[in-house]
Amino acid sequence: MNSAIRDQTIALAGMYQAVRLVQQTAQGGRRDADATKACIRSILNTDPKSAIDVYGDSRALMLGLEVTTGQLGNDSTQRDMVLTGYVITLMHLERKLSRNTDLMKALATGIDRIKGEIKLADDVEPDIIAALAAVYRDTISTLQPRIMVKGEESVLRNSDSKNMIRALLLAGIRAAVLWKQRGGNRMRLILQRKQILDCCAELLGEARRAL
Repeated sequence: MNSAIRDQTIALAGMYQAVRLVQQTAQGGRRDADATKACIRSILNTDPKSAIDVYGDSRALMLGLEVTTGQLGNDSTQRDMVLTGYVITLMHLERKLSRNTDLMKALATGIDRIKGEIKLADDVEPDIIAALAAVYRDTISTLQPRIMVKGEESVLRNSDSKNMIRALLLAGIRAAVLWKQRGGNRMRLILQRKQILDCCAELLGEARRAL
């Protein structure tokens, strides 16, 4: 497997995993706990040894790999254009973020502060999620366009749900940064769709064998 394609596939799956979890949260449905933990940890893993190390291993990205396969596959009934819209917006926001040095510094400072706070804590505790949500609100939310999350109104008004959605969107930005770092762009996504799908299948095979 081409290492660049593999890394880009991991990053794309990270984005799709984050936005699928956002969707699950916003709709008030059951959220995959392991996938959620992998996304939150990815934000705090600022010095990974490799692309997959951002998430731990391929098992941590199974949800994202499955969603990516459905979104890029030939079966149009498996595609969710809401998720596609979220991912496109994440890529756009990453480009704007990369041009804003002050915002990049503020984001890094906020994440470093939280990393110091979780040494003796679970990284999905409500206080950690709230802190990550505040970082997103103070940095990414100041950029345009803002991601307009669709879901149940009662859920979207709930403070814990709002915090989780913002934290997961921050995980999506983390994946978008990784995508850009590994050479990903929208044209490459179109031209290399089959290779990315093949890579998804290979990574899913690895993950299932490791279960």
